[in-house]
Amino acid sequence: MTDTDLLFQPGTTVVRRDVHADRVWTAMPQRVVADTGHVLRLAYWPGIESLAPTTWIASLATGDDTARKQGLADLAAGTWTLGPYCWHGTELLSHFLAGEWFSVHCFQDATTKEPLRWYVNFERPYERRGLGIDTMDLALDLVITPDLSGHHWKDQDEYAQLCRLGVVDDYTAGQIDRARGRAIGMLDDRTGPFAAGWPSWEPDSSWPLPTLPPGADEAAPSAMPYRA
Repeated sequence: MTDTDLLFQPGTTVVRRDVHADRVWTAMPQRVVADTGHVLRLAYWPGIESLAPTTWIASLATGDDTARKQGLADLAAGTWTLGPYCWHGTELLSHFLAGEWFSVHCFQDATTKEPLRWYVNFERPYERRGLGIDTMDLALDLVITPDLSGHHWKDQDEYAQLCRLGVVDDYTAGQIDRARGRAIGMLDDRTGPFAAGWPSWEPDSSWPLPTLPPGADEAAPSAMPYRA
């Protein structure tokens, strides 16, 4: 088997999953835009059906922050349940960097194609699986203006809650601290996904909506941190 055999082919469906304690926390079918082995680019757009914790779905529908916080407590306790969720409103081009503790996403309005924001999601380094990739979102985010001129941190309180609950241990917290610096360095130096500025893209009109395959929600070994 060659290295090329391990790459995901453009136009195919892969499932991006969050996995914690050998259980699936989210499962999102996405379309492969490109895969170099170092950078995996995926597309996600309105109408795609995913699986997400019911507390997260409820918090989006109602704006209830209590449900969102309960979801993190359920994550730590292993007591969450999954429900269906349909994406709407925005198109999303994602960059997953091999071995890195964050991914970079470009959100644009699905109707007007107006750039909305860059979004750096701090998470465990992804692992390739038969269905796609497994990682684990660790709540902390960096939100950046489309022209890269400004940024702010988001969900630092939720990240702190995950630290208190033990979902984020000392080793993981150290990795995230260093990843923060690398993400800001990429932004300041205009390297990595930021090198060419805002990407001009939209989902290929020939692509059908990607769907979750059977078994996407089945138990799996957790995405583990890389330890030296």
